[in-house]
Amino acid sequence: MPKTKQQKQAIIHELETKLTQANSIIFASFNALSVKEGEVLRQKLINEQSEFLAVKKTLLARALAQIPPEERPDVKNFDGQVAVIFGYGDQLAPAKIVRDFQKKDEANKIMFLGGLLDNHWLNASEVEILANLPSKLELQAHLVGTLQNPINNLVNVLANNLRGLVIALGRIANQQV
Repeated sequence: MPKTKQQKQAIIHELETKLTQANSIIFASFNALSVKEGEVLRQKLINEQSEFLAVKKTLLARALAQIPPEERPDVKNFDGQVAVIFGYGDQLAPAKIVRDFQKKDEANKIMFLGGLLDNHWLNASEVEILANLPSKLELQAHLVGTLQNPINNLVNVLANNLRGLVIALGRIANQQV
């Protein structure tokens, strides 16, 4: 049953609200995605403060009118059914979840079409690159390790000098006895 004009306007308004609230937005083509697979993907996205919505291209194009024309995707040229994935927490989490889903799926049921990050358009390959980046937590752990390494080396050098002194004094004490 077709949607009424009021229902369509409500959907567009909801999409506009979500577009302004989201940290990152990913557009994906999902073809032949089963209901069970879709629910699994949705649940993983919900766990990472993200949301998966299947949207008609015409309604999405109207909702995207608030984005500057040079950064606005050409939604009508997207292939297949279009899903919009809104990320409200970590900016990279939605792309990583979709990428992990793609790795398990041999039939290419979901594919990146592009995305918006800070209102800048990213093509599908750029979204794929973002999905392959380490997470924020991994980068922070790497930074802490990098900062801690010189300090650990200094402590080990100083401790080795003290150990050498204690060993030398111990040998001298043994020789005098």
